[in-house]
Amino acid sequence: MSASNPIPGKDGNKYIPFDQRTGERSVVFFTRDLSEAGLQKIYDRVGQVLCGKVAVKLHTGEAEGPNIIPRPWVKALLESRLPDAAIIETNTYYEGSRYTTEDHRKTLEINGWTFCDVDITDAEGVAALPVKGGKWFDEMHVGKSMLNYDSLLVLTHFKGHAMGGFGGSNKNIGIGCADGRIGKKEIHTHPGSGMWSIAEEELMERISESTKATIDYFAPHVCYINTMRNMSVSCDCEGPGAEPVVTPDVGLVASLDILAADQACIDLIYALPGGGGKALIKRVESRHGLRQLSYMKELGMGNDLYTLIDLDHDDAVITAAEAVKDVDPNWKPDRYNTFWGRNRHN
Repeated sequence: MSASNPIPGKDGNKYIPFDQRTGERSVVFFTRDLSEAGLQKIYDRVGQVLCGKVAVKLHTGEAEGPNIIPRPWVKALLESRLPDAAIIETNTYYEGSRYTTEDHRKTLEINGWTFCDVDITDAEGVAALPVKGGKWFDEMHVGKSMLNYDSLLVLTHFKGHAMGGFGGSNKNIGIGCADGRIGKKEIHTHPGSGMWSIAEEELMERISESTKATIDYFAPHVCYINTMRNMSVSCDCEGPGAEPVVTPDVGLVASLDILAADQACIDLIYALPGGGGKALIKRVESRHGLRQLSYMKELGMGNDLYTLIDLDHDDAVITAAEAVKDVDPNWKPDRYNTFWGRNRHN
């Protein structure tokens, strides 16, 4: 642990509008093109920082989860841009279809992650990475074999989360790179208390400190792509039990700044016309999930101000409201617009 008696921050349930933020700006890229081609197009704007042995951190999902990033999109990206890359994952803290390495490998096969190497990084033990400037941790435990890579592509399915409010790039790394027995326990559990005894602002801060350990290790060879599609209020760790999708699909967001990437996604949700983002907003605010963003800023992990570049319109600079102005407020999910429908046999 870091500080002897750390105190969580406040206001994780309060959204700060764009015009009330201060500081420098980062660049965020945006496209409405939710497709293999769209993913490759936006990757090309941030992928130049990757080099050497590349790890791709994505949430491979519980068995037959309906909302994960479509496998064919990832396969096409790796084949065309990163033929030697490996997907990295860790085992879960909770008992389920990814709790042990053996069961995890079965789940990977069920979900179709068989077209490239998938490295379950805590299968052979853990490593400790320093947390610079943290108040909860001096170090965070991650899967040992993650340290075998030179670069990190954080490819995230942006969605809700039962405890974090939302799962963006920060959650994908902070929980997803922490090993399943030590690191995740450090994030979620007070000693002598229940398994999920840490929540709200303290949980958001612990997740963010865990993330900082990993991105400091890979910096500057790390980039972020968030996929705003099939956004249930539930995380992909809930598998087929996830709540129905009611939030409209938005597009793809990418940046070299993790805070800017996650903040832009939140801004896009708040900007959806006709109250289209209300379910996800309620989930985020009720869990005090916005503390992920404010704490990343306090830790110096990035900027919450950004310039949004529209790849669909000659790199025009746009606002979040302009990016989603044509989203149908009466949108209903296409029952085939899921991994297990349209993409299962591709």
